[in-house]
Amino acid sequence: MTDRTLLHPPGHSRPIGRYSAGVAVDIGAGRVLVAVSGQVATDDEGKTLGVGDPAAQAEVVFQRLSAVLDAAGGSVADLVSVIIYLTDITHFPAISAVRDRVFADSAPASTLVEVSRLADPDHLVEISGTAVVHRTDRESG
Repeated sequence: MTDRTLLHPPGHSRPIGRYSAGVAVDIGAGRVLVAVSGQVATDDEGKTLGVGDPAAQAEVVFQRLSAVLDAAGGSVADLVSVIIYLTDITHFPAISAVRDRVFADSAPASTLVEVSRLADPDHLVEISGTAVVHRTDRESG
């Protein structure tokens, strides 16, 4: 891995602007800082999944976060911080249930923000994150 690697996992739709699904930066001592762009519930064609269902969208969003982290050699357990954007605070219990299951063995710092809408009106939740991945000797060679 070079000092900075742009991450575009298989199955992710291509960004519609000048950004990456994630960026991995080697910070030394066998560690990689990974910044994950806000993920929404879309398939590889950009079609919204789980329309109207906040829990279903949260499941897809966490799968997408996981795919970006996997591309950097990590997992959701490596997340040190997440920001969750909701379009309706009443969706929090459904999304929180998914979040609590995903983070059963870890507890990243977390921020929750209610927004009036996301880029696509069918998107109910968007989550971004920052992770520190510890590379193994196999990965660093």
